[in-house]
Parts: sequence; structure tokens; C-alpha cells
Amino acid sequence: MNVTEAVKSRRSIRQFLNKPVDQKTLQNILETAARSPSGGNTQPWNAVVVSGDELTRIADAVKAKVPTAPTGENMEYDIYPKDLDGRYEEQRKGVGKAMFDSLKIPREDGGARIKQMMANWDSFGAPVQLFTYTRKYMGPPQWSDMGMWLQTVMLLLREEGLDSCPQEIWAMYGTYMRELLDIDDDHIFFCGMAIGYRDPDAPINNFEVPRVSLKETVRFRGF
Repeated sequence: MNVTEAVKSRRSIRQFLNKPVDQKTLQNILETAARSPSGGNTQPWNAVVVSGDELTRIADAVKAKVPTAPTGENMEYDIYPKDLDGRYEEQRKGVGKAMFDSLKIPREDGGARIKQMMANWDSFGAPVQLFTYTRKYMGPPQWSDMGMWLQTVMLLLREEGLDSCPQEIWAMYGTYMRELLDIDDDHIFFCGMAIGYRDPDAPINNFEVPRVSLKETVRFRGF
């Protein structure tokens, strides 16, 4: 698989097959991903890779929090800007509608929508979670470095026939996630990322996720 194929075939997978992921494969991917760029070679990313009973323990602990704090508790950063508007907000709402439409869940069926959102805590059936964090004093440039590292990991996963779903939703319980993962107070939790093999037939893995045209996001000058 070349890079273009990896980019075009990568998407956020929300239904995985019950198929284990080899630890050595993940180690090789993460060793290669360490070549990701970072300002001043700071390499600000840190991660905990979790599977098996330990992942079940963490998922169950977070699910136990949801009934009393459904909108999160002790969040350490805003997942979306509070004043998100324009095409950014339209795109966010659009992908959510497309996802629920693929499952034939109408807007008025709140119970079914909550059930689908709860699937996040079970990693959509994926056997592995990669939880990422960094030092609290890191700024926007280093957070962008973490994003580049995660994207590199996701593309290398595709090369191995694996898939992923980056999940900032875990950050709704950021301080609790640090507690569960034994991350000290000098760090801030960023996100999780479900890793496994996609269910190719699941409708939720096949709805269209459009991208805006290049002319809306990029300007060329001096050509």
C-alpha cells in the first residue's frame, strides 16, 4: 500500500471485527512513527497502549461515571471551541447526521443515539486502545506535533491492514483517565484511539464523509 492509498482508505472506524491485534506489529508501527516531525525534535507525545482485561477495567470505570456525569467531569481542555460556527460547525453536525442516518437512527430516538455514543467506551469492539498524553506546559505547536504523530500511526496501521478511530471523547473525563492510566499531574490527557480490523460490511463504516473543496481551504500565490 502506498501513502496515497493509506490516506484515502483511512477513516474513523466505528465497528471492528472480533480479531486480535499482534503486539509486535504495534511495536514496529510505533517505532516507525517515532520518525514523525516535531518542532525542535521535542517529540512531545507519550502513550499507553492497552488491551485485554486492563482495557476492560478502564472502560468499565469510565462507563460507571457516565450516569452521574453524562457530559463529562473535570475536562482539561475543550474538545470543540465554544464559539465554533460557520462551515466548521456545519461539518461537525453533518458528519454526526450521516453517522446516525447510516444506522437508521432518527433524531427523535434519543435512546438509540445514547446507546451508539456509549459504544465509544467499548472502543467500538476494537481490542486495543492507544491513549495519548503530554506535559501540561506544552503549547499549540506541540499539540500539533502530537496530531502529526497520531496521523503517522494511523497511516502505518493502514499499511498493515489495520484501522483506527481517534477518540477525543475520553478527554471528557481527563483527570480520571490520568488516574486510571497512572499518569501524573504534570501531564495532560489528550485522546484515545481504538485500533483493530474494520468490519467492512458495517453501514457505519461506509457512509460518505465529504471534504470541502481545495479552493475553500487553500490559496496559491506566486505560481
